[in-house]
Amino acid sequence: MAENNKIVAVVMGSDSDMPTMQACIDKLKDFGITPEVRIISAHRTPDIAADFADNAAKNGTKIIIAAAGMAAHLAGSLAGRTTLPIIGVPLAASQSPAGIDALLSTVQMPSGVPVASMAIGKAGAVNAAIFAVQILALSDEKLAAKLADFRKAQREKVIKKDSAV
Repeated sequence: MAENNKIVAVVMGSDSDMPTMQACIDKLKDFGITPEVRIISAHRTPDIAADFADNAAKNGTKIIIAAAGMAAHLAGSLAGRTTLPIIGVPLAASQSPAGIDALLSTVQMPSGVPVASMAIGKAGAVNAAIFAVQILALSDEKLAAKLADFRKAQREKVIKKDSAV
């Protein structure tokens, strides 16, 4: 898999989402995937969101990770316009009840328009990257090997922590 191929897009509703989503971007880069990163609002720039979703597959994107807080309609609105896998990351906004509203908005999609919903915040952002890698690894042996190495390293960290107790 060539680096900088932009096969994964990380789309945020606001630049205030970048501190959380940087963990997703960094994790993708750990696997050799440099994502396309965009700020697109489902509400403030719906025409740009529609154009992005309509053309993502033609532009080589394989998976879209969409993160938003509050109403969190970004993942769902993109999913309604493309057949690409959409991974939603709900985010807690300063005015929200700890991101529960965003979680419900992300996970409660109508039948036939799925969004793979992750946990709220940074853990969800990291898991979104790993989930994207898992999907891509189905048809990429090198990426599958990196994923196996990642899992092995996770296991070894836990064993080391356990032996230190």
